[in-house]
Amino acid sequence: MIRVMICLTRWFHWLILKGNNLQSPRRITLIGAIMQPAAVISGLDEKSSNRYLLHNITTLILTTLTLYIVFGSLNIAYSSEKKSVPNIVFILADDLGYGDVSCYNPESKIKTPHIDRLAAEGMKFTDAHTPSAVCTPTRYGILTGRYCWRTRLKYRVLDGFDPPLIEQDQITVPSLLKKAGYDTACIGKWHLGMQWTDKNGQPVPAVPIDRRQRPRVGDDVDYTKPIIGGPLTSGFDYYFGISASLNMSPFCFIRNDRPVILPTIPSERIQTEFLSVDQGMRSPDFTIRGVMPTLTGEAVKYIERHGKESSERPFFLYFPLTAPHLPLVPNDEFKGKSAAGEYGDFVLEVDATVGAIMDALQRTGVAENTLVIFTSDNGGLYHWWTPQETDDLKHYKPNHRGQYVKDRGHQGNAHLRGTKADIWEGGHRVPFIVRWPDKTPADSTNDELVELTDLLATCAAITDTKLPDGAAQDSVNILPALLGKKSDTPLREYAIHHSLWGHFSVRQGPWKMIPKRGSGGFTRAREVEPAAGEPTGQLYNLKQDPSETKNVWQEHPEVVKQLSAILEQVQKQ
Repeated sequence: MIRVMICLTRWFHWLILKGNNLQSPRRITLIGAIMQPAAVISGLDEKSSNRYLLHNITTLILTTLTLYIVFGSLNIAYSSEKKSVPNIVFILADDLGYGDVSCYNPESKIKTPHIDRLAAEGMKFTDAHTPSAVCTPTRYGILTGRYCWRTRLKYRVLDGFDPPLIEQDQITVPSLLKKAGYDTACIGKWHLGMQWTDKNGQPVPAVPIDRRQRPRVGDDVDYTKPIIGGPLTSGFDYYFGISASLNMSPFCFIRNDRPVILPTIPSERIQTEFLSVDQGMRSPDFTIRGVMPTLTGEAVKYIERHGKESSERPFFLYFPLTAPHLPLVPNDEFKGKSAAGEYGDFVLEVDATVGAIMDALQRTGVAENTLVIFTSDNGGLYHWWTPQETDDLKHYKPNHRGQYVKDRGHQGNAHLRGTKADIWEGGHRVPFIVRWPDKTPADSTNDELVELTDLLATCAAITDTKLPDGAAQDSVNILPALLGKKSDTPLREYAIHHSLWGHFSVRQGPWKMIPKRGSGGFTRAREVEPAAGEPTGQLYNLKQDPSETKNVWQEHPEVVKQLSAILEQVQKQ
């Protein structure tokens, strides 16, 4: 720019000198047209006018140059400040177990090289938890920093036609980041409610949470009407994905607030060993097997498009996958590649998706300034364990999915007790891997207690944004842990967990207290009525007994009392 200014100065000087030697009475040169009026106005002779004009032009150019240097320096400083704020990619697997990932479980029958590489280049948390043992409540907690049982959904999950669960004025991760200058996108499984319209022009209502029927079919929905609520009203600039779980209607892709292609084809229920798909409405382009590749492609395209069109702005990509949740539909290139059957093959497809995202970040040149978080919405479903705890010895035996992976020597949740939906550790302790180059120590392990609700408070800290009073009440800033900083006191004083059927647990330090007996989820027995003299709840010392094999409720009444008081206090907030 400086060289351009010098050249312009010299060019104007040459034109003026040249103009002095021109004898043409018309003076049709640009400089002549500028000079002559100046000469007339000033009353000076032509030569003096030229010198006067040269002086003014030179002054103008030097002033412009000075302003450019000053404001350019400010702009460079501003740009440097903007670049210090990372892009954020949050990849949420669906029903992936703690022991499915080989960097967490050396005995896993599934090798996950891309997820393992993410851990090798970043930090692996070993005590990370979802706020719920099932998907909708966890997703609510991730985006709002609040426990879902504070909403109308006290237990269970939404179906594909339920109205929005996130309140209109609720602050969310994307809305906070948007105010901080981020572009925001959600690509994948939403499952937090969208307001559909029926064929009579009325809003489709919520179904009672105590319903007994299967998810709704959706043949009474007017799919030509725009969707109200959902990702776009929760802070996202862009959305592409499906409304709920892969087994739920409607079976169609949605872009922003409308189906890409209308779901007009009735689809019957499918129930086999690996396929569990409800009756519903399907669009002609939609196949169950094609969903994961389509979502992966859309996420890669978003990263590439952002790099070309908006590289000066940071972005937040929330990427909730549909796998390895049922139905198990691994594509041909993954079939037979794991030693854990169809389930393991589907996990490999998840791993390949993580690899595709990492490659896209590298290819577009933003990997070094991108915070990547990989985790799961709850524990794995394909899991079994050896019964040791008293209630387990009476009631537990692996279901057919547990038996499927047991026959192949695989434990989806490693050494943990419980599966998805259960209040035990297998229901909510999940992989949690963070890569943030030059910020998060590479190839490190962290045993800090963290919860997925902590994303919102942590994003506020990363962007130096103040949260409004009362917002994200169940979120804790875990940025110090991401940066590898150690503290004498835990970042989280306690954590609250919740099961499919509404059982609570409280975690503080090594202690975990469950006020009721039973799993509270899928595993038998869901509830156990204590006999006279038996413990009424469950208490485990996870440091000594990470597999929850010995209930010490009666041995430590003071701990039960302390944790019960914490739970009561949190429930009243």
